[in-house]
Amino acid sequence: MSAPDAVVVGAGPNGLVAANVLADAGWRVVVLEAQDEPGGAVRSDRGVHPDYVHDLFSAFYPLAAASPVIRAMRLEEYGLRWTHAPTVLAHPLPDGRCPVLSRDVRRTAASLAGFAAGDDGAWERLYRLWRRVDDDLLGCLFTPFPPVLSGLRLAARTGPSDGLRLARTMLLPARRFGEEHFAGEGGRLLIAGNALHADLGPESALGGGFGWLMCMLGQSYGFPVPTGGAAGLTGALVRRLRARGGALHCGRAVTRVVVRGGRAVAVRTEDGAEVPARRAVLADLPAPLLYGRLVAEDDVPAALRADLRRFHWDFSTVKVDWALARPIPWTAEGAHGAGTVHVADGVDDLTRFGAQLAMGRVPDVPFTVLGQMTTADATRSPAGTESAWGYTHVPQEIRGDAGDDGLRGRWDEREKDVVAARVEAGIERLAPGFRASILARRVLAPPDLEDRNAALVGGAVNQGTTSLHQQLVFRPVPGTGRPRTPIRGLYLASATAHPGGGVHGAPGANAARAALRAPRSARSPRRLRPRPFHG
Repeated sequence: MSAPDAVVVGAGPNGLVAANVLADAGWRVVVLEAQDEPGGAVRSDRGVHPDYVHDLFSAFYPLAAASPVIRAMRLEEYGLRWTHAPTVLAHPLPDGRCPVLSRDVRRTAASLAGFAAGDDGAWERLYRLWRRVDDDLLGCLFTPFPPVLSGLRLAARTGPSDGLRLARTMLLPARRFGEEHFAGEGGRLLIAGNALHADLGPESALGGGFGWLMCMLGQSYGFPVPTGGAAGLTGALVRRLRARGGALHCGRAVTRVVVRGGRAVAVRTEDGAEVPARRAVLADLPAPLLYGRLVAEDDVPAALRADLRRFHWDFSTVKVDWALARPIPWTAEGAHGAGTVHVADGVDDLTRFGAQLAMGRVPDVPFTVLGQMTTADATRSPAGTESAWGYTHVPQEIRGDAGDDGLRGRWDEREKDVVAARVEAGIERLAPGFRASILARRVLAPPDLEDRNAALVGGAVNQGTTSLHQQLVFRPVPGTGRPRTPIRGLYLASATAHPGGGVHGAPGANAARAALRAPRSARSPRRLRPRPFHG
């Protein structure tokens, strides 16, 4: 059999999207995945309880629903089915009040009016702004930097003055964004809580824009989930790829990108086999791993190696999965039908949480993002029960414990139980009786997440901070912003490339399109005599 045109390293969503884009163009594509199953951070299992499905990593997919890349693949034709919770998101408070994000803008607005008169109108104005710019703004996010066509359309649509106002709005910290637009706590909590889906605390530049973007995606598209588990999205991408002649081999870890004459010409797997790539190698793994482990040091420019030593990972993650005997008994009515629930008492508590993380201390009162998966998808557990999870952030480098338990980041069973207990205490305060409903539990600390997916270095689920200093032309290092690398024929197809984390497929699609645009002379190496690969 002739050599493939391209080898894709990693079968996460970006790797599978890249492979599909290349296969659509008629290329012969082989995808190699180190784990025994594809999906990267888009996988599910029954490891907590045999009757309950849990997503191992990511769970809700507003970016996938909005992504022109994913939509163009028509994955519904390959078995993907989306489903929604009755309500997108809720943020219950101890006094029973609860801002709610709904796909019905009037219901969202009405929930905010309960916090302050006029906040319903403020939300509707923000939604009208979104509807005015949504397609072009998403185009700017999902295309390589600089986004010329989408940027020109956005500039024409807004004009110079409104364009500058929009840019300022996107750069605001979440606290300031909330203060400028809302008189009450409800709208401020929705913005700040959604910013912390990444690693943007209330005082971080860009947090307001990111929080607003996530809120508007939820308003327009919801936070949909694949019916039956996150693996449904991965399965559809795999079936589509195979229908176009692409090949996927799991349990085949790549240990080296083979570079000859300054060009990536093959990859070598852990069993010593060499897989040639006639035109391109695309890497769906973090840039520090690609250049630090898979590419020989002599093939990496010294300046790039120096920049990568300053690469800024996002916060680590601790995730707790629960099999619950019944739905969570929230005191606040608005939380019962929400697929996603934020657990924190106010914006000041989010600032305190972020400050503890910045100081390298494990927070004593975690901010928890919680998923009620059976509420969103009735197939996840038996009727009358709930498959649920919650995640919180901890520092990448732990210098102390903000609580009294002496946590040091050893992540043994005691430390995992302590963090899980803190998470559960926050839920119990808002839903008395929650703990009594737990049938089974699994706690995944940062080393557990990384063991299941090597791309989640230290439990960093976004493959690098979302902060402004590592976005656009600064991602993954200054002067890039595009998927090309210093090695001809090698392309970065992971979330460490622009536009970053989230399941939207843009880094993979951008890398594939860059490979397709490369001159044939620049991507076709001389004939190789590689060691045989038996797939």
